[in-house]
Amino acid sequence: MSLKEEVDLLRNIPLFAKVDPSKLKLLAFASDRLTFAAGQELFRQGDPADAAYIIIDGDAEVLVDAPGGPVGVAQLGKNDIVGEIAILCDVPRTATVKALGAVTALVVSKDLFFQMVSEYPQIGVEVMRELARRLERTTAQLREAVSARAGK
Repeated sequence: MSLKEEVDLLRNIPLFAKVDPSKLKLLAFASDRLTFAAGQELFRQGDPADAAYIIIDGDAEVLVDAPGGPVGVAQLGKNDIVGEIAILCDVPRTATVKALGAVTALVVSKDLFFQMVSEYPQIGVEVMRELARRLERTTAQLREAVSARAGK
């Protein structure tokens, strides 16, 4: 994938839609592009958070540790970003992300991510919106689980 293609891809992600193209070029250039095989972990729950991952191609699963083993809580696909919670909150990874098939991801370092957020406050707003969507989805799942348990 060329630098121009990576910039075009970034422009299609709501988080980066309003960022100047020259800054997106810098972001794409300064980030690493990694490929993961099916079943390979992008990162593991509990690991130190050092980067956010933008899925360029492929699908991945978000897993959280549970007493009975890992539980799938979400799926990711092209243009999804993951790993930003841990770098924003400066906490270890809150989940494991595993490639379902071949996955290509743009890996944005913690420092570069913070630089982009400080230069473009709109990125921070989009991150808050995404986190709010995830919280709402998680709350709905929790309500369903509690209702199902109460109905037994």
